[in-house]
Amino acid sequence: MLRRAKKKSSGKKIVMTTIVLLIIWLLGFYIYVTYNHIEIYDANYTAEKTQSTVEEQTVEKVEEESKNVADVIEETVESVVGISKLKNAGDSIFSSNTESQLGLGTGVIVTENGYILSNEHVTGSKYSKCYVTLENGNNYKGTVVWSDSNIDLSIVKIEASNLKYVTLGDSDNIKIGETVYAIGNPIGFEFRRTVTSGIISAKNRTIKLEEEDTVSYMTDLIQTDATINPGNSGGPLIYPNGQVIGINTVKISSAEGIGFAIPINIVKPIIESYQNTGDFQEAKIGIYAYDTEVIPYLKTGMSTSFQEGIYVTEATKNGPSDTAGIKEGDIITQIDDVGLETMNDLREYIYTKKPNDEVTLKINRGKIKKEIVVKLGK
Repeated sequence: MLRRAKKKSSGKKIVMTTIVLLIIWLLGFYIYVTYNHIEIYDANYTAEKTQSTVEEQTVEKVEEESKNVADVIEETVESVVGISKLKNAGDSIFSSNTESQLGLGTGVIVTENGYILSNEHVTGSKYSKCYVTLENGNNYKGTVVWSDSNIDLSIVKIEASNLKYVTLGDSDNIKIGETVYAIGNPIGFEFRRTVTSGIISAKNRTIKLEEEDTVSYMTDLIQTDATINPGNSGGPLIYPNGQVIGINTVKISSAEGIGFAIPINIVKPIIESYQNTGDFQEAKIGIYAYDTEVIPYLKTGMSTSFQEGIYVTEATKNGPSDTAGIKEGDIITQIDDVGLETMNDLREYIYTKKPNDEVTLKINRGKIKKEIVVKLGK
């Protein structure tokens, strides 16, 4: 009995030993196969080199972008001019006098042969005279060859050539949040050609202006928080690449960081005409109209359920639109094949036409839809 028990115990030990040895052999084989297929690199060297390269590239990229923007702004500043309605006895129109004393403002050169874009409230209306100082200090007497009080823009001509001029961007495709820079001549000589930065805060803004017992509205403006001070009027609002997307015009005096610029696309056809022909024959459609969003200010309680078109407040008596049959209250939704969402859409299209050209207007008059052909006047 004792021998049989010893024999059984010895058999168990052999089995257990065999199982343990088998497990150790399988584990060793797995480790051998696994690590035999792993490629070993110098982890420390590779990690340090990659990290260093990324950091260097990031720093270099930021420095390069900052340098590029600074270079672009420096070049753009060369095309920014000072404008005054009064002649100064000194070497420059810039002085310690304030904007109100000198009528000081800003303009930007848009052609190499001396056409300068600004605000009408800076230069005066068509045929007015003003005085222009270039970045190099040279002074010129300028003549306002075109202006429009409704959008507060004007073009001044000086007798000069080979001027450095700006590149015009596309204000139709701007986006809220994009970085912009405003350049102008706030206050006086000490702060000429000041550059401020910000973002596009909003598009297609409408503001109400009350001056000398009159009320008017400026529509489709670019809102920015780039600082705009008195004297900045007429200066460019630019992208980091230097393209001009707007002309600075007004700020909200009762709040900080709310300024406005007029979209550049409105005036592009006029600039191109002066650049190519030295002249611009302005066609007139003969209406006063506003974006439909302005209607609540004009007609209390009037429905604004429609989203497109512009609202006609008046057709000039015996003018092109009045003669053709346009009436107050008409909603113009289309001109030729161009849909209208804002008054600036209409202005931009009319600026491409000449006097005596005919255009077809699609209008809504209450529930009636009509097409009316208008022969443009001069």
